[in-house]
Amino acid sequence: MIKKILIIEDHSFLRELISQKLTEEGYEVVEGIDGEEGLKKAKEEKFDLILLDLILPGIDGFNVLKEIKEDKKLNQTPVIILSNLGQKEEIDKGTNLGAQDFLIKANYTPNQIIEKIKEKLDA
Repeated sequence: MIKKILIIEDHSFLRELISQKLTEEGYEVVEGIDGEEGLKKAKEEKFDLILLDLILPGIDGFNVLKEIKEDKKLNQTPVIILSNLGQKEEIDKGTNLGAQDFLIKANYTPNQIIEKIKEKLDA
């Protein structure tokens, strides 16, 4: 069965790059360009994993994560945060809200991000 991933990321270049790489790996990818759109898509369809940026227009990533984890239909979906934020407080807040992993954009190449996603989906 094809795994389905939602990418909520407002930076179009990075979103499209990760989306393209995941599609090449055989995943079905849906993109959300901001928190509001991402949350709407998360509620409309079932995803195997959500890749979430924190700094988003409208609803920020922390609030998106909070809403996902409070929703009985969504709260089992693994969420990986991919952000430029990397202070301990932000990482702790993300994991306390239920994120499975916290990747700091500057520390990972797109290929390493894809590997992290594959690890989570194949676990």
